Amino acid sequence: MSRLQLSVCLSRNILTGPLLAGQVVPEGIDWNVSALHPSEMFWRQLKFGDFDVSEMSLASLCIAADHGVRDWVALPVFTTRRFFHTGIVVRDDSGVAGPEDLAGKRVGVPEYQQTAAVWARGALRHEWAVEPESIQWFMERPPERSHGGATGFVPPPGVDLRYIPGDSSIADMLRADELDASLVYLSDRNLVDRSRGSAGSIAGVRSLFDDPEAEGRRYFAKTGLLPVNHTVVVRADLLRRHPWAALNIVGAFMAAKRAAFAPLHDHDRKPLGTRSIRTSDHRQTLGLTWSTVGCYRPVTLTIDDRRSTCLCAGGFRC
Repeated sequence: MSRLQLSVCLSRNILTGPLLAGQVVPEGIDWNVSALHPSEMFWRQLKFGDFDVSEMSLASLCIAADHGVRDWVALPVFTTRRFFHTGIVVRDDSGVAGPEDLAGKRVGVPEYQQTAAVWARGALRHEWAVEPESIQWFMERPPERSHGGATGFVPPPGVDLRYIPGDSSIADMLRADELDASLVYLSDRNLVDRSRGSAGSIAGVRSLFDDPEAEGRRYFAKTGLLPVNHTVVVRADLLRRHPWAALNIVGAFMAAKRAAFAPLHDHDRKPLGTRSIRTSDHRQTLGLTWSTVGCYRPVTLTIDDRRSTCLCAGGFRC
Protein backbone atom coordinates (compact mmCIF):
# COMPACT_ATOMS: atom_id res chain seq x y z
CA MET A 1 0.00 0.00 0.00
CA SER A 2 1.45 3.40 -1.01
CA ARG A 3 2.03 6.06 1.60
CA LEU A 4 -0.29 9.07 1.74
CA GLN A 5 1.27 12.15 0.07
CA LEU A 6 0.55 15.45 1.85
CA SER A 7 1.65 19.07 1.59
CA VAL A 8 2.36 20.65 4.98
CA CYS A 9 3.15 24.18 6.16
CA LEU A 10 4.56 25.09 9.57
CA SER A 11 6.21 28.06 11.23
CA ARG A 12 9.68 27.76 12.69
CA ASN A 13 9.72 27.25 16.46
CA ILE A 14 11.12 24.83 19.00
CA LEU A 15 8.21 22.41 18.68
CA THR A 16 8.07 22.26 14.88
CA GLY A 17 11.85 22.07 14.38
CA PRO A 18 12.08 18.24 14.32
CA LEU A 19 9.26 18.11 11.74
CA LEU A 20 10.81 20.75 9.49
CA ALA A 21 14.18 19.00 9.70
CA GLY A 22 12.66 15.64 8.73
CA GLN A 23 13.73 14.17 12.06
CA VAL A 24 10.13 13.11 12.73
CA VAL A 25 7.56 11.95 10.16
CA PRO A 26 4.11 10.47 10.70
CA GLU A 27 3.66 6.77 10.12
CA GLY A 28 2.20 5.94 6.72
CA ILE A 29 2.56 9.48 5.40
CA ASP A 30 5.07 11.20 3.14
CA TRP A 31 4.77 14.92 3.53
CA ASN A 32 6.41 17.83 1.79
CA VAL A 33 6.96 20.40 4.56
CA SER A 34 7.31 24.13 3.89
CA ALA A 35 8.20 26.81 6.46
CA LEU A 36 6.36 30.12 6.36
CA HIS A 37 5.71 33.02 8.71
CA PRO A 38 2.31 32.46 10.37
CA SER A 39 0.84 35.71 8.98
CA GLU A 40 1.39 34.55 5.41
CA MET A 41 0.59 30.91 6.13
CA PHE A 42 -2.84 31.64 7.60
CA TRP A 43 -3.75 34.08 4.84
CA ARG A 44 -2.83 31.57 2.14
CA GLN A 45 -4.73 28.78 3.84
CA LEU A 46 -7.87 30.80 4.55
CA LYS A 47 -7.97 32.41 1.10
CA PHE A 48 -6.51 29.75 -1.19
CA GLY A 49 -6.26 26.49 0.79
CA ASP A 50 -2.69 25.92 -0.38
CA PHE A 51 -1.75 23.05 1.97
CA ASP A 52 -3.26 19.76 3.19
CA VAL A 53 -1.98 20.29 6.75
CA SER A 54 -0.85 23.48 8.46
CA GLU A 55 -0.82 25.52 11.60
CA MET A 56 -3.82 27.82 11.83
CA SER A 57 -4.87 30.88 13.80
CA LEU A 58 -7.24 29.62 16.47
CA ALA A 59 -9.33 32.79 16.35
CA SER A 60 -9.60 32.85 12.56
CA LEU A 61 -10.53 29.16 12.51
CA CYS A 62 -13.31 29.76 15.02
CA ILE A 63 -14.66 32.75 13.10
CA ALA A 64 -14.58 30.88 9.78
CA ALA A 65 -16.37 27.90 11.34
CA ASP A 66 -18.96 30.19 12.90
CA HIS A 67 -19.65 31.49 9.38
CA GLY A 68 -20.32 27.97 8.18
CA VAL A 69 -16.90 27.13 6.74
CA ARG A 70 -16.12 23.50 7.52
CA ASP A 71 -13.15 23.03 5.20
CA TRP A 72 -10.73 22.30 8.06
CA VAL A 73 -10.62 19.92 10.99
CA ALA A 74 -8.58 21.11 13.97
CA LEU A 75 -6.39 18.54 15.68
CA PRO A 76 -5.71 18.75 19.45
CA VAL A 77 -2.23 20.15 18.76
CA PHE A 78 -1.07 23.63 19.79
CA THR A 79 2.30 24.70 18.47
CA THR A 80 2.63 28.09 20.19
CA ARG A 81 1.60 29.65 23.48
CA ARG A 82 2.52 33.03 24.86
CA PHE A 83 1.45 35.78 27.25
CA PHE A 84 0.50 38.06 24.38
CA HIS A 85 -0.36 41.17 26.36
CA THR A 86 3.26 41.36 27.51
CA GLY A 87 4.25 42.22 23.93
CA ILE A 88 2.40 45.56 23.87
CA VAL A 89 4.69 48.49 23.00
CA VAL A 90 4.06 52.19 23.65
CA ARG A 91 5.61 55.54 22.88
CA ASP A 92 7.37 57.21 25.80
CA ASP A 93 5.44 60.44 25.20
CA SER A 94 2.04 58.75 24.89
CA GLY A 95 1.04 59.28 28.51
CA VAL A 96 0.71 55.52 28.95
CA ALA A 97 2.25 54.51 32.26
CA GLY A 98 0.27 51.29 32.68
CA PRO A 99 -2.25 49.14 30.80
CA GLU A 100 -5.21 51.09 32.17
CA ASP A 101 -3.92 54.20 30.37
CA LEU A 102 -4.51 52.66 26.93
CA ALA A 103 -8.17 53.70 27.09
CA GLY A 104 -8.70 56.60 24.71
CA LYS A 105 -5.40 56.00 22.89
CA ARG A 106 -4.50 55.28 19.25
CA VAL A 107 -3.38 51.65 19.09
CA GLY A 108 -2.04 49.72 16.12
CA VAL A 109 -2.70 46.06 15.42
CA PRO A 110 -1.62 43.96 12.43
CA GLU A 111 -5.02 42.24 12.37
CA TYR A 112 -7.92 42.84 14.72
CA GLN A 113 -9.09 39.21 14.71
CA GLN A 114 -5.66 37.54 15.06
CA THR A 115 -5.45 35.27 18.10
CA ALA A 116 -2.60 37.23 19.70
CA ALA A 117 -4.74 40.37 19.59
CA VAL A 118 -7.78 38.53 20.97
CA TRP A 119 -5.79 37.35 23.99
CA ALA A 120 -4.15 40.74 24.53
CA ARG A 121 -7.51 42.55 24.41
CA GLY A 122 -8.94 39.95 26.76
CA ALA A 123 -6.18 40.60 29.28
CA LEU A 124 -6.70 44.36 29.03
CA ARG A 125 -10.41 43.95 29.55
CA HIS A 126 -10.38 41.47 32.43
CA GLU A 127 -7.24 42.63 34.25
CA TRP A 128 -7.48 46.42 33.83
CA ALA A 129 -11.08 47.08 32.68
CA VAL A 130 -9.92 48.52 29.34
CA GLU A 131 -12.72 47.80 26.87
CA PRO A 132 -12.00 47.45 23.14
CA GLU A 133 -14.58 50.16 22.48
CA SER A 134 -12.50 52.67 24.46
CA ILE A 135 -9.56 52.46 22.03
CA GLN A 136 -9.11 53.87 18.53
CA TRP A 137 -7.73 50.95 16.51
CA PHE A 138 -5.51 51.13 13.43
CA MET A 139 -5.18 47.89 11.46
CA GLU A 140 -2.17 47.38 9.18
CA ARG A 141 -3.45 44.63 6.89
CA PRO A 142 -5.96 45.64 4.20
CA PRO A 143 -8.99 43.38 3.72
CA GLU A 144 -7.52 41.75 0.62
CA ARG A 145 -4.36 40.70 2.50
CA SER A 146 -5.93 39.93 5.86
CA HIS A 147 -7.21 36.79 7.52
CA GLY A 148 -10.43 38.67 8.15
CA GLY A 149 -10.86 39.35 4.46
CA ALA A 150 -11.08 35.59 3.95
CA THR A 151 -13.45 34.98 6.87
CA GLY A 152 -15.93 37.83 6.40
CA PHE A 153 -14.64 39.89 9.33
CA VAL A 154 -16.45 43.09 10.27
CA PRO A 155 -15.53 45.12 13.38
CA PRO A 156 -17.72 44.36 16.41
CA PRO A 157 -20.39 46.99 17.15
CA GLY A 158 -18.95 50.01 18.92
CA VAL A 159 -15.35 49.32 17.90
CA ASP A 160 -13.60 52.20 16.13
CA LEU A 161 -11.36 50.44 13.57
CA ARG A 162 -9.50 52.20 10.78
CA TYR A 163 -7.16 50.81 8.13
CA ILE A 164 -3.61 52.10 7.88
CA PRO A 165 -2.90 53.44 4.35
CA GLY A 166 -0.99 51.06 2.11
CA ASP A 167 2.05 53.33 1.92
CA SER A 168 2.44 53.32 5.72
CA SER A 169 2.69 50.76 8.54
CA ILE A 170 2.51 50.40 12.31
CA ALA A 171 6.25 51.06 12.48
CA ASP A 172 5.92 54.23 10.38
CA MET A 173 3.03 55.52 12.47
CA LEU A 174 4.85 54.88 15.73
CA ARG A 175 7.87 56.80 14.43
CA ALA A 176 5.66 59.69 13.29
CA ASP A 177 3.73 59.91 16.59
CA GLU A 178 0.56 58.88 14.75
CA LEU A 179 0.07 55.96 17.14
CA ASP A 180 0.43 55.84 20.91
CA ALA A 181 0.94 52.08 21.09
CA SER A 182 0.79 48.78 19.24
CA LEU A 183 -1.07 45.81 20.70
CA VAL A 184 0.93 43.36 18.57
CA TYR A 185 4.07 44.28 16.65
CA LEU A 186 5.25 42.09 13.75
CA SER A 187 8.26 42.94 11.60
CA ASP A 188 9.18 39.61 9.99
CA ARG A 189 9.19 39.76 6.20
CA ASN A 190 6.18 38.03 4.64
CA LEU A 191 3.44 38.71 2.08
CA VAL A 192 1.05 40.17 4.64
CA ASP A 193 2.79 42.39 7.22
CA ARG A 194 4.44 45.71 6.28
CA SER A 195 6.32 46.91 9.39
CA ARG A 196 10.11 46.56 9.25
CA GLY A 197 12.64 46.74 12.05
CA SER A 198 12.07 45.74 15.64
CA ALA A 199 9.94 47.91 17.88
CA GLY A 200 13.00 48.42 20.07
CA SER A 201 14.80 50.06 17.18
CA ILE A 202 12.22 52.86 17.00
CA ALA A 203 13.35 55.85 19.05
CA GLY A 204 11.05 56.58 21.96
CA VAL A 205 9.21 53.22 21.81
CA ARG A 206 9.35 50.79 24.72
CA SER A 207 7.59 47.78 26.18
CA LEU A 208 4.44 48.60 28.14
CA PHE A 209 5.73 46.42 30.97
CA ASP A 210 9.08 47.12 32.60
CA ASP A 211 9.51 43.37 33.14
CA PRO A 212 7.37 41.39 30.66
CA GLU A 213 8.54 38.07 32.12
CA ALA A 214 7.42 39.05 35.61
CA GLU A 215 4.05 40.15 34.23
CA GLY A 216 3.67 36.80 32.47
CA ARG A 217 4.36 34.99 35.74
CA ARG A 218 1.89 37.21 37.60
CA TYR A 219 -0.80 36.63 34.99
CA PHE A 220 -0.31 32.86 35.03
CA ALA A 221 -0.29 32.70 38.83
CA LYS A 222 -3.61 34.57 38.91
CA THR A 223 -5.44 33.01 35.95
CA GLY A 224 -3.77 29.66 35.34
CA LEU A 225 -3.75 30.53 31.63
CA LEU A 226 -0.86 30.12 29.22
CA PRO A 227 -2.76 31.24 26.09
CA VAL A 228 -2.75 29.03 23.02
CA ASN A 229 -2.26 30.67 19.64
CA HIS A 230 -1.87 28.18 16.80
CA THR A 231 -3.63 24.89 16.35
CA VAL A 232 -3.03 22.39 13.52
CA VAL A 233 -5.64 21.78 10.83
CA VAL A 234 -6.16 19.13 8.17
CA ARG A 235 -8.43 19.31 5.14
CA ALA A 236 -11.82 17.92 6.13
CA ASP A 237 -12.26 16.14 2.79
CA LEU A 238 -8.89 14.45 3.24
CA LEU A 239 -9.85 13.08 6.66
CA ARG A 240 -13.15 11.81 5.30
CA ARG A 241 -11.14 9.67 2.87
CA HIS A 242 -8.31 8.83 5.29
CA PRO A 243 -9.62 9.14 8.88
CA TRP A 244 -6.62 7.20 10.22
CA ALA A 245 -4.30 10.08 9.25
CA ALA A 246 -5.51 12.32 12.10
CA LEU A 247 -4.08 10.18 14.88
CA ASN A 248 -0.86 9.56 12.95
CA ILE A 249 -0.32 13.29 12.47
CA VAL A 250 -1.01 14.00 16.14
CA GLY A 251 1.48 11.26 17.03
CA ALA A 252 4.13 12.93 14.88
CA PHE A 253 3.65 16.27 16.65
CA MET A 254 3.90 14.58 20.04
CA ALA A 255 7.10 12.83 18.94
CA ALA A 256 8.45 16.16 17.71
CA LYS A 257 7.75 17.73 21.10
CA ARG A 258 9.62 14.95 22.87
CA ALA A 259 12.54 15.29 20.44
CA ALA A 260 12.64 19.07 20.87
CA PHE A 261 12.65 18.91 24.67
CA ALA A 262 15.03 15.99 25.06
CA PRO A 263 18.29 18.01 24.89
CA LEU A 264 16.97 20.63 27.30
CA HIS A 265 16.53 18.67 30.52
CA ASP A 266 19.37 20.36 32.37
CA HIS A 267 19.55 23.76 30.69
CA ASP A 268 17.69 27.04 30.56
CA ARG A 269 15.62 27.49 27.44
CA LYS A 270 13.30 29.93 25.76
CA PRO A 271 9.84 28.43 26.07
CA LEU A 272 6.70 29.70 24.41
CA GLY A 273 5.57 32.30 26.91
CA THR A 274 8.52 34.02 28.58
CA ARG A 275 12.15 34.77 27.78
CA SER A 276 13.68 32.12 30.03
CA ILE A 277 12.16 29.68 32.50
CA ARG A 278 13.91 26.74 34.11
CA THR A 279 12.95 23.31 32.74
CA SER A 280 11.21 22.32 35.97
CA ASP A 281 9.13 25.51 35.96
CA HIS A 282 8.27 25.06 32.31
CA ARG A 283 6.97 21.52 32.76
CA GLN A 284 5.43 21.64 36.21
CA THR A 285 4.31 25.24 36.64
CA LEU A 286 3.34 26.34 33.14
CA GLY A 287 2.33 22.85 32.05
CA LEU A 288 3.06 23.26 28.35
CA THR A 289 1.02 20.43 26.83
CA TRP A 290 -1.12 19.84 23.78
CA SER A 291 -4.69 19.01 24.72
CA THR A 292 -8.27 19.38 23.58
CA VAL A 293 -9.11 22.84 22.30
CA GLY A 294 -10.86 25.43 24.48
CA CYS A 295 -12.07 28.80 23.24
CA TYR A 296 -11.68 32.19 24.86
CA ARG A 297 -15.40 33.05 24.86
CA PRO A 298 -18.32 30.60 24.99
CA VAL A 299 -18.81 29.22 21.49
CA THR A 300 -20.63 26.46 19.69
CA LEU A 301 -18.41 23.38 19.95
CA THR A 302 -18.75 20.49 17.53
CA ILE A 303 -16.82 17.32 18.26
CA ASP A 304 -16.53 14.53 15.72
CA ASP A 305 -16.60 11.41 17.88
CA ARG A 306 -15.47 9.21 15.02
CA ARG A 307 -11.88 10.29 15.26
CA SER A 308 -9.57 12.10 17.63
CA THR A 309 -10.18 15.55 16.22
CA CYS A 310 -12.11 18.61 17.23
CA LEU A 311 -13.52 21.69 15.59
CA CYS A 312 -14.63 24.77 17.47
CA ALA A 313 -16.76 27.53 16.08
CA GLY A 314 -17.68 30.93 17.38
CA GLY A 315 -17.10 34.65 17.39
CA PHE A 316 -14.73 36.64 19.58
CA ARG A 317 -15.96 39.88 21.12
CA CYS A 318 -12.62 40.90 22.63
